[in-house]
Amino acid sequence: MAARRNTAQVLALRARIVLGCAAGEQNKVIAARLRVAPMTIGKWRRRFVERRIDGLRDKPRIGAPRTIDDARIEAVIVQTLESVPPDATHWSSRAMARACGLSVSTVQRIWRAFGLQPHRLETFKLSTDPDFIDKVRDVVGLYVSPPAHAIVLCVDEKSQIQALDRSQPMLPMRPGQPARRSHDYTRHGTTSLFAALDIATGRVIGKCYARHRAIEFRKFLDEIEAAVPAGLDVHLVMDNYATHKTKLIRCSPAALARAFDAHKQFLGQPSRGVLCVADRTPDPTWHPPQCCCSQKRDHRIHRTPQRQSKAVPLDQICR
Repeated sequence: MAARRNTAQVLALRARIVLGCAAGEQNKVIAARLRVAPMTIGKWRRRFVERRIDGLRDKPRIGAPRTIDDARIEAVIVQTLESVPPDATHWSSRAMARACGLSVSTVQRIWRAFGLQPHRLETFKLSTDPDFIDKVRDVVGLYVSPPAHAIVLCVDEKSQIQALDRSQPMLPMRPGQPARRSHDYTRHGTTSLFAALDIATGRVIGKCYARHRAIEFRKFLDEIEAAVPAGLDVHLVMDNYATHKTKLIRCSPAALARAFDAHKQFLGQPSRGVLCVADRTPDPTWHPPQCCCSQKRDHRIHRTPQRQSKAVPLDQICR
């Protein structure tokens, strides 16, 4: 504390006093060296003996009496939560100050103390699929506990990547000067990136193609087939993009053995789904592992269309 650069000077001085006392110096010697009164040395020596490190900090002071009672604070909070200004979508600190007859800084302190941020807005999504939780467990089970002799890959595409080239060669970085490039560029069309991420090892299998069609995706499946060892089954986690569901993909040698639907908010991308691809002979005894203790069922057989859809909060996933 005494040598730390970001410590307040008052605390650093008190720490030096305690260190001097611990070294066996007398109060007068410490006072002369630190240029303080001997009574100050005795005060902080006594405070440290009584309360240790906490004794070096200032005690809470009484301060000026409160001018805003709890009722007015409650009124600000209630008005913030349960109403909106007539000419705006949310309350600002200045508008609330005018409505409540308080200062802007007072309103800001109240909002900060209770964690109110009227200017911020977040979104949420509730699933109406009654089997949503079971489907999420299937997806999480693949990641957390992958099947034996298999590899789980997360596949996605980034289309329409601009291939740009600067009109002049870049100037290299030099001491005191960063690398420089010209402001104008030449377009060379677009490209599409196909990538598969191995969650267990962090390895990425990537390939760029000129177009984004089922033909290119079929070629990328061949790239995955060539990159994965022959003794492993391949399980792909991908979205529900139309390219992934064409006849060329479903009827390819890399046939889709199983397919589950997952909710888009769980995996963070629109229309996200799960596709388990077994390029080799699938194991009929294997079932997707679960991360929670619940009985697994085949959703393609046991799905009940007569069931009424209901909203399923996301916080029930791991219950």
